[in-house]
Amino acid sequence: MNSLIYTNEYPPYNYGGAGVHVEYLTRELAKLIDVDVRCFGDQNKPGTPLSVKGYPVSTDDFGAPKYLHSILASSQRAIDYNSDGNQADIVHCHTWYTHLAGIMTKLNYGIPLVLTGHSLEPLRPWKREQLAGGYDFSCWVERTAMEMADALIAVSEGTKTDILKHFNVPAEKIHVIYNGIDTDEYKVVDASPAHAKFGIPTDKPFVLFVGRITRQKGIVHLVEAIKYMHEGYNVVLCAGAPDTKEIAAEMTAAVDAAKKDREGIYWIDEMVNKTDIIQLYSGAAVFCCPSIYEPFGIINLEAMACETPVVGSMVGGIPEVVVHDETGFLVPVAQQSESPFSPLHPTSYAKDLAHNVNRLMEDPEKRERFAKAGRKRAVEKFSWTSIAEQTRDLYATLIKS
Repeated sequence: MNSLIYTNEYPPYNYGGAGVHVEYLTRELAKLIDVDVRCFGDQNKPGTPLSVKGYPVSTDDFGAPKYLHSILASSQRAIDYNSDGNQADIVHCHTWYTHLAGIMTKLNYGIPLVLTGHSLEPLRPWKREQLAGGYDFSCWVERTAMEMADALIAVSEGTKTDILKHFNVPAEKIHVIYNGIDTDEYKVVDASPAHAKFGIPTDKPFVLFVGRITRQKGIVHLVEAIKYMHEGYNVVLCAGAPDTKEIAAEMTAAVDAAKKDREGIYWIDEMVNKTDIIQLYSGAAVFCCPSIYEPFGIINLEAMACETPVVGSMVGGIPEVVVHDETGFLVPVAQQSESPFSPLHPTSYAKDLAHNVNRLMEDPEKRERFAKAGRKRAVEKFSWTSIAEQTRDLYATLIKS
């Protein structure tokens, strides 16, 4: 069996959960079948059973507005992916950036199309800030691909519910296969190099955030919550890669305001490497995930594997990862409007985040209990080996039919 994987992110150019997912899934799938990865970048690693090729696109000569460059570049890559030909039995796409390529491959080469639902465009309307009319294009491509795919993989039951709500897809086409974690890699390590590298004092424990600066991740709500947090611990915000100049400015203003009222705020304004991330997880007393939309929330699983208890929002797939009052605390995202990403009372949500971080930071025994339970859950429930086997079995069923 030969699987053709289309993805935006792939090492060394991961910047979000989808890239992490594809990295580990393809590594494990290659132990079972041949895997041909085509991605956005300059990678060139031919071989068997795992081949990786990047398809760079220069936007220097584009006459279109800059906010459309990512849209048009993804469309160019769709043609490049397909014009290269393939020997695949099945094509598997990750994120809307590759869906046009998947549509073309299904139709031109006559092989089954599988899509993994990560973040869904109808639940990310703030992307219009970044893409303007390009958001209408991304929504159209995603909907078209979703509704013509032979199978959809939802990374959580919450994502399956979202797909059924927003797309015309039969329930029997949707298969829930969770994200996973490599618990041999994500485990407690010595955190002192990260303390030294980023200037984080060791005289107080710290609460940690890791993620991009985007509406989806709820980072602005967490920064607002800082003024309600007790003084006995530090706050480390590992946050970079802002979606827009506007949200970057909003984040800067919010952090500056928070620093006027409270000491002990450390903002790591970059997307740090995996070694640093694991050290930061290991050194943190609590990890906070304030996302207002999260299909799965792999960052919570990474923290749990590193024996760090989690305070996370009660949205999407997070309650399927974090068990309330066992591996952490779950916080409702206030009263909501019709849109699941827009709290009506953001200040209330910020206070609730702070309250739950405070009570966990003040209870070392509970933190230790949650930490051990989180590690145990990560090891027992979220193995990439099992996830790859489930994916391979789905492929086999589709190819046979």
